[in-house]
Amino acid sequence: MTTDERTPAPWWRHGTLLVGQAVAMVLLGLLVTYAAADGRPLAAEDGIVRALAAHRGPLADTVTAWLSTAASTEMVIGLALLCVVALLVAPRVPLRAEALFLGASVAAQSAVFLLVTAFVERPRPDVERLDGAPPTSSFPSGHVGASAALYGGLAVLALRRLRGPWRLIAATLLFLVPPAVALSRMYRGMHHPSDVVGGLLNATSTLLVMGSAFLTERAPASDTRPGTRAVPGLTTGFRALVVRHPLSCPDDLAGQIRTLLDRHGCAEQQWTSTSAERPCGELAGRTGLDGVDLVVVCGGDGTVQACADVLSGTGVPLALAPCGTGNLLARNLGLPTDTLTALEEALEGADFGIDVGRLTGDGLTPARFTVMVGAGFDAAMVRDASPALKARLGWPAYALSAARHLGDPRMRLTLRLDGGRPLRRSARMVAIGNVGTLQGGLELLPGARPDSGRLEVVLLDPHGPAGWLSALTHLAARALPWRTTDPDPASGDAGPVAGGALEYFTASRVDLRFDRPQAREADGEVLSDGTRLSVAVEPSALRVRLPRSPASVVADAVPAVTGGAPSPLTSPSLPTVGKAEGSRRPSAVET
Repeated sequence: MTTDERTPAPWWRHGTLLVGQAVAMVLLGLLVTYAAADGRPLAAEDGIVRALAAHRGPLADTVTAWLSTAASTEMVIGLALLCVVALLVAPRVPLRAEALFLGASVAAQSAVFLLVTAFVERPRPDVERLDGAPPTSSFPSGHVGASAALYGGLAVLALRRLRGPWRLIAATLLFLVPPAVALSRMYRGMHHPSDVVGGLLNATSTLLVMGSAFLTERAPASDTRPGTRAVPGLTTGFRALVVRHPLSCPDDLAGQIRTLLDRHGCAEQQWTSTSAERPCGELAGRTGLDGVDLVVVCGGDGTVQACADVLSGTGVPLALAPCGTGNLLARNLGLPTDTLTALEEALEGADFGIDVGRLTGDGLTPARFTVMVGAGFDAAMVRDASPALKARLGWPAYALSAARHLGDPRMRLTLRLDGGRPLRRSARMVAIGNVGTLQGGLELLPGARPDSGRLEVVLLDPHGPAGWLSALTHLAARALPWRTTDPDPASGDAGPVAGGALEYFTASRVDLRFDRPQAREADGEVLSDGTRLSVAVEPSALRVRLPRSPASVVADAVPAVTGGAPSPLTSPSLPTVGKAEGSRRPSAVET
């Protein structure tokens, strides 16, 4: 069956709507100006402004001055920029759509306002004005339009993202700002009532258009990309096994998850807690999963990895309730950052097959992973991150740990892709990923996709401060929402990037041998140091309950990787690891 895959409407539709909005506002402005000059039916407007001016007082003068300042051009632009940056940087996953919605709303409203004032020349009220009059038409009110675009847009985002009692309180307070600004502008003698109504109409229309462009999506008729086939969702009366990390999922959150599962028709809940000795609780010790329809994982990537190792190939779906430090798998699968929202959306979705990687190496017990494995710089960073700081700061604790290892010596290694000839390299870090986006929207592996049947590999080898700067600039540029599309990393066409500081490969099996023992990690869990690391992909081995397919999530961010294997959920048996020839980006020295 085809799921409700969602893609944004073409940009030209929203551009056409904005042009239509501008034309309508110009016509409305000309009509209002003509009607006011004729004296009917807007004769009463001057009386309203004069009545407000007659009741001026020191307190009202001060309050309306504050409101006018809050809606001034400088204040609106400054606050809009701060909010856009905050939406991109502060959350664990950048809220790009919300940032684009807010920034575009403020900019588009201003553009329409300037266009209207170029054609409409309505005089301001004939009363004493408390502010200096700008050389623009009284219609529409620029202050009211700007405040409605900014504060109204923030109110929409508050309703969209906040939870709990503060959600409605924050949205209500923000929605009240534009009407308060409208009243203050009339009180201060700057606009007629129809002018402030025009400003509100302009901003409201802009918010509707930008909301349609960035906050809502439309489903295409069909989609033939890999990974779009799904198994229907759960029916009422399903049985769930909940694996809970007791530190990441405290008692109050666990209680909310119980209630959520009950509300979605769960007939039986079995709960098990993880420990250092049992990272997936009692899941690994069960002789069978016949009495389980769904496994809910309440924890971070380490808990998910331990559960995925057990569930891969069984046909029993896994649902994510992300509440760890990184939650990288949930982020890359398009789930919300809020634990309860992510689980609720997953429960309302369908089951999709995603790949897992199988990891072996000297001194390691064979295990599967869902996100990525690494050696060198990133593994040392994970190993030395302070548990106390992780509990207090979250993922920024890793950044503090990373700063301590910037000067670590590079490692010498031999890389073999799909059994091909060995490639000799030096690097600070090697990462092999099933998915590629890190915290903050940083795309370390831009070609990685969880249903492609392939693994992506990156070698990080910057030389000196300039090399680090080049690598970081390249990766940071990819996180920008307006970036240009890069070549497909799996095609081998782009070559090394960032002046050779980054080099990419793709394969279904990757074998690494290091000259000296190196720090190693898998899905954020520290492994013992060693000299060998072998990783093979198991296509579509894990069933995950998601609101939409992994292919549609990746298509919203980067071009789909060609040549990937589809992931229909046709068999619970463990898939065979592929042996296709790996592809790479050319580099300097090979042996």
